[in-house]
Amino acid sequence: MTDNQDLLIERRGAALWLTINREERRNAMSPAALAGINAGFSQAEADPTIRAIVITGVGSKAFCAGADLAKGSGSFQYDPSQPHLDFADLLRRAWALTIPLIARVNGHCMAGGMGLFSMCDMGVAADHATFGLPEVKVGVFPAQVLAVMQHLIGPRHLAEMCLTGEPITAGRAADIGLVNYVVPAAELDAKTDWLVARLVDKSPTAIRRGKAMMKAAADMTFEQAISFLESQIMISALTEDAREGRAAFAEKRKPNWTGK
Repeated sequence: MTDNQDLLIERRGAALWLTINREERRNAMSPAALAGINAGFSQAEADPTIRAIVITGVGSKAFCAGADLAKGSGSFQYDPSQPHLDFADLLRRAWALTIPLIARVNGHCMAGGMGLFSMCDMGVAADHATFGLPEVKVGVFPAQVLAVMQHLIGPRHLAEMCLTGEPITAGRAADIGLVNYVVPAAELDAKTDWLVARLVDKSPTAIRRGKAMMKAAADMTFEQAISFLESQIMISALTEDAREGRAAFAEKRKPNWTGK
């Protein structure tokens, strides 16, 4: 295990776990926590044996409370001379990442924490978790979070969360398609491991290329998307993993993926 003060990085089998370690601040974001997540992404990209990344928080009360609003924390104090913000750059990095991201939501997920959650490809939540965008209650708006949330849920659900600032339960989050699975807290690790296992036995090449395809096609018109994707399937069929997958199916054996 490696860590900084605010973000723990731990290898568990084929998955890399990134855990926000600020339980006393409800796992609120800090510059060190964001830097640690970025470092975890770099570690995963440099190691082809890492097949998934899990993002979570310590304890059972909070996944991430968003920005740290404590006096003197520096939240919402921006340098207007800089064209980009660290949090926005992290969301950009996650959007371009071709390794699957899983959010393990162990408790309340609020404000900027919703951005960390929504930048992940899949989410598993404990049944006591809540989800919310309370920024309007403190006079701001979940602006950066919109970039990743608008692809996850319908516009009326998104508008209600943004404009009322009221939280929703884990069950409601599942109903509107925000999370994949809701389980009792005692089963959260097992369900997360189950989801990881369903990823790591598949073709690394297909997942890597497939994630890139999904992100690229997300904002295309139908004609743009179908033209792009028909070219992608032709390329994908030429990979070593595609040949191995077809051979393994014909020979009724487990494939031996090379990731090429």
